[in-house]
Parts: sequence; structure tokens; C-alpha cells
Amino acid sequence: MKKEIITLNNEVLRVKAEKISEPTSLSIKAIIKNMRDTLKKTPNGVGLAAPQIGISQKIFIIDQKLAKQLQISDVFINPEITRRSFRKEKLEEGCLSVPGIYGFIKRHKIVEAKALNEFGQEFTIKTSGLLAQIIQHEVDHLGGILFIDKATGIFKVEKEKQRNLKS
Repeated sequence: MKKEIITLNNEVLRVKAEKISEPTSLSIKAIIKNMRDTLKKTPNGVGLAAPQIGISQKIFIIDQKLAKQLQISDVFINPEITRRSFRKEKLEEGCLSVPGIYGFIKRHKIVEAKALNEFGQEFTIKTSGLLAQIIQHEVDHLGGILFIDKATGIFKVEKEKQRNLKS
């Protein structure tokens, strides 16, 4: 069931999410289903963290098509970034919880992360490009940090012209 995406003024976006103790529980399966439905029905979304639908738990998902293309899990439970490249790049970014606002943010070029998938199995991923950006953005969400806290050159875009990089 599609959930409403929480926007900027909701305090749940500013709270550190809680670690999930039972990743294969029925309640977590229901959250994953709701998150997938929400992301699938949200134009331009590439990732979604649980706080964005009002649930302060350490879980995020990425677009299923992107995950399938990369042959990785679309579900990241209790994710941790374990390594970051020294080099960073300045990237344009937006967020479904901050609609119509974009900015430039310095993100690590390469990240290594570990998490649990929806079956409770631990996996590690080393990645760059869009997926590295998404992971960093979503892990920030789980820490109560929004991209606008780090961004420079923030600008507004009219709804019909909104960009394709949102999570």
C-alpha cells in the first residue's frame, strides 16, 4: 500500500532511526512492501528510507529496476557505510521529502557498505556512481540528516521540470 511521503517539517526526518532487531519479522516485511509500493508509485524516486514514510527504523530501499540491473538486493536493513574513498565529487541532488528543491553536495566517489537483505542475510557492497550517492543519501536519512543540511547552491525547480535524481 502506497504511503504518504513525509516532508521537511515533520520531526521524524530529524530523528536517528532505530536498529531493527528482527529483520525477517512480519512487521518488517509489511514495511518493505509499503516502501516498495510507495517508491514504485512515486515519479523520479530512486531510493526511499523508512523515516520518509514516518517509520523511524534503519531500513531503506532502492529502485527495484536499478537493483535488478546491478544484481543486488533492493532492501538495506541496518545499513552501515564501512569504508569511504578519500576522493569526493560534487553532485546534484534532490529528495522526495524536500520536493522541488535541489542542491550540490560533496559525496564520496566510492563507498563500501554492509546491510541485511529482506531475508536477514548480511551482504557487503562496494560501489561508485549513482548507487554510492543513493547509499550515502539514504544512510544520512537514517541518521536524521537531510541533503539540504550539507548542500550548497540550493535552488528550486518548478514541478513540471523536476529532475530525475530524487531519493
